[in-house]
Amino acid sequence: MLAVKAGVLIVSVDAVYEKSGLLIDNGLVKAIMPNDAIDRVAAATVIDLTERIVFPGFINAHMHQYGLLAHGIPAPGNIDSFESFLKDYWWPLVENRIRLPDVLATTYASAIELIRSGVTGFCDTLEAPLAGKGVLHQQALAIERIGMRAILSLESCERLSRENGRDCLEENAALIRWADCNSRLVQGAICTHTTFTGSADFLQTAQAMAEKLSTRWQLHFSESRYEPDYCQQHFGKTPGEYYHSLGLLGPDLIASQCVQISGRELELLVSADVKAVHMPLSNCEVGGGIAPVPQMLASGMTVGLGTDGYVNDFFEVMRGAFLIHKAFCQDPRTMPARQVFRMATELGAKALGWARAGTLLPGQWADFVAMKPDFPTPVTLENVFDQIVVFGRREYIDSVFVAANPLLLKGILRTIDERKVLEQMRRTTQHFWEGV
Repeated sequence: MLAVKAGVLIVSVDAVYEKSGLLIDNGLVKAIMPNDAIDRVAAATVIDLTERIVFPGFINAHMHQYGLLAHGIPAPGNIDSFESFLKDYWWPLVENRIRLPDVLATTYASAIELIRSGVTGFCDTLEAPLAGKGVLHQQALAIERIGMRAILSLESCERLSRENGRDCLEENAALIRWADCNSRLVQGAICTHTTFTGSADFLQTAQAMAEKLSTRWQLHFSESRYEPDYCQQHFGKTPGEYYHSLGLLGPDLIASQCVQISGRELELLVSADVKAVHMPLSNCEVGGGIAPVPQMLASGMTVGLGTDGYVNDFFEVMRGAFLIHKAFCQDPRTMPARQVFRMATELGAKALGWARAGTLLPGQWADFVAMKPDFPTPVTLENVFDQIVVFGRREYIDSVFVAANPLLLKGILRTIDERKVLEQMRRTTQHFWEGV
């Protein structure tokens, strides 16, 4: 039995307590109780976090760990559209060149950034069609050693060939079957790209595989105007209408991005209980636009937060979500900090199908973060979400636990040799960049 005493305990956005803590058994939250009651639990080993804010670990609901390779990469100077970004830069110079050593280096290095910014679980899309058989299994073993919770997938599409697309789908299926039997932390998912890189038959095959394997299916959805324009030109429909016409919308579908969607598409997605993930910073980077997240949330859609392949500091992502919609909607009431925190925890977990993540209620996984209250102004029960979301910094993260196991303790990583990982990452990046 383990007990955690906190100064401020955020169980969920609807339950915040002072001088209270958690009783944990076998990696699960067993009870919430005042700190003085914890002192009377004789069998418990106590972790004293009474000088810390304790809250559920953040869920990065869509990312590309390999994307770290491209941070600062010398890109071509003729990129003038999203289509050009993909065809002239990202596909030939990045995705097509990713191999297993690149995947492993970025898996460990990006995990450092995630853990240090309070992320305990994430959903990764590896975009590496030529990485080779077994790459997801090796990535999964690395994640197991690190101790994070994750959903892993290999993006599957037909832009190289139909055969390559099917091979990538099979790679996903192999990981799903292995993880279901062998992993306590890692799961797999079926993953495709878009309507412009996969035929109707291919997309239907992917959906059927996800259904047969009882798993999530994730894809990119209208990251810019390129996909809606493509669908109108080739199918006479929006992407949402096209997926709907093929019978592919459903509650196990995760549609990442959702930047350029119409009101009719939003109705279709909500009625089918499709989940979404919002990437506020990367959407700005590629010039795709601002996703209508306030309208999505108001419609009852589940919307998590993600870093994509861009900035992995989750505080920057939350701050971006908090700010850009206020400016876009010209309304300071839009996207309050409490809502952003919910997206970063509960809604992200719901999007991924993690019923035991996102809160610290009894029965939930003991995935939690301890944060130093080093803000220049006091933290109160009334302002705690504003302090964390708007003014929080990764430097304030003191400790991170997954299933009550420490990944970061008093600022020291426990499962990763940070110096060696970063040295290897720099060597890998230097070699990779030489081919650009």
